[in-house]
Amino acid sequence: MNIHEHQAKQILKKYGVSVPKGDFAFTVNELIEKAKKIKTEKYVLKAQIHAGGRGKAGGVKILNNIEELTDAAKEMLGKTLITHQTGPNGKEVKRLYIEESSKIKKEFYLSCLIDRATSKIAFISSDQGGMDIEEVAKKSPEKIITTKLDYLEDIDEESCKKIIKIFNLKDNATQQGINLIKSIYKMFISTDANLVEINPLILTEDDNLICLDAKMNFDDNSIYRQPEIQSLRDLNEEDPSEIEASKHDLAYIKLDGSIGCMVNGAGLAMATMDIIKLFGQEPANFLDVGGGASKEKVSAAFKIILSDSNVKGILINIFGGIMRCDILAQGVVEAAKEININVPLVVRLAGTNYKEGKLILDNSGLKIISASDLSDAASKIVKAIK
Repeated sequence: MNIHEHQAKQILKKYGVSVPKGDFAFTVNELIEKAKKIKTEKYVLKAQIHAGGRGKAGGVKILNNIEELTDAAKEMLGKTLITHQTGPNGKEVKRLYIEESSKIKKEFYLSCLIDRATSKIAFISSDQGGMDIEEVAKKSPEKIITTKLDYLEDIDEESCKKIIKIFNLKDNATQQGINLIKSIYKMFISTDANLVEINPLILTEDDNLICLDAKMNFDDNSIYRQPEIQSLRDLNEEDPSEIEASKHDLAYIKLDGSIGCMVNGAGLAMATMDIIKLFGQEPANFLDVGGGASKEKVSAAFKIILSDSNVKGILINIFGGIMRCDILAQGVVEAAKEININVPLVVRLAGTNYKEGKLILDNSGLKIISASDLSDAASKIVKAIK
């Protein structure tokens, strides 16, 4: 689950991290009233969307006075920002964030995330803040250091020093850096975060470390035990079909292709998407129905797939392990009759009771194309939509 910048900064502040004074608003009038309470030389206005690259898209502006701020806020609120992370359709700006300006001496990059390959917590730090970290990694990898830590309740001071070494801080700023790492680590563990990214982390002219921007992501699987974090969810920033999928416990991510996928198991879903691409087409979604796909769940999955106007055909790929193929097949038939599917449908079944399942599909009276294996299924759905 993602949250907005202003929400991330409030969480950081709660754990003792320094952030600029600021506030958010849903209307221009509300924003101006809040801005008047902030004592600053200049105002920094930021669009609040769940995507990076806002500055390059006109979503971050520095204004000299209230009059300039009012004009910029009117222009920004309701605007659709298109960045490298929003996709071509962009995201509409429905809330704004205003904060005090900062006098920047140096900019750094800092992030904390789960390193799944090693089952450790990784800190990534660089003295190249304010830039795309991917570009820095590509062009100047020596300017990035990664520090991997075993999961513990607290982080030791030596690890903190190792993480901030590349910042080359001096005197009081060094201790600020150590305290910053300790605070972020504590917050990361306590909130079940997946990612905390601060870019840039700045050193001000008076040698104070401040988080000028903040991005956070939290583990969906543990969100039930984080009610305060869950309350920050902004459904306006999520795809409606993904919201609907979550109601039915379906793992769904919308993509840009033309072949809808319904699969059980994340690994098999990825393999299905890969083989669709191998046969020259693009998947329209990632959809994992899980281990117990009832008729209701299958029906919901069909409706979500078909809500995408780009879908020209559907490929169902099921391996019966815990789930029996005959039960799944019956669910597919009943759901297909109920929904009136008007695009080609290819089904591949394997595993427990797959013969019984295939028989149910063949005798259903529906235009369901059976496939013997994954390659056969991909070949048939690609051919069918052409």
